[in-house]
Amino acid sequence: MSENKITRDDLESKFRALQADVQGRAADKKQSVIAAGSAIATVVVLLAYLFGRRSGRKRGSRVEFRRF
Repeated sequence: MSENKITRDDLESKFRALQADVQGRAADKKQSVIAAGSAIATVVVLLAYLFGRRSGRKRGSRVEFRRF
């Protein structure tokens, strides 16, 4: 039975391959997270605008002028 010794080069190549794989997955996820975040931010701003507009109409003052 022959023993294969693990060298420093073997370790470095495996760690580089692992790191490249992880960075590739992170880059793919980053794009989807950015897209989802911008969509959520747009919906929040739109809802804040619509609710603010609605409450402004509810509390709007009515001024009536009468001539005597």
